Amino acid sequence: MSEPVLYHTDGCHLCEQAAKLLAQLGQPFVWVDIVDSPDLVERYGVRIPVVQRSDGAELGWPFELAELERFLEDS
Repeated sequence: MSEPVLYHTDGCHLCEQAAKLLAQLGQPFVWVDIVDSPDLVERYGVRIPVVQRSDGAELGWPFELAELERFLEDS
């Protein structure tokens, strides 16, 4: 299983909170800054942070630790 992706942008305090939750779970993840791609800005601009599993399923903010854990276990 590949690592989940955290779609974010710099200066996003909610994205930092999402990253802390992933860290609390000991879950490695890949940071993808949406500002690097116009397509990602269009897709996620108002929805970040978003965690995407390797199967393509996405969990958008807001989420708490337990919900994130269940989401990652379902992959």
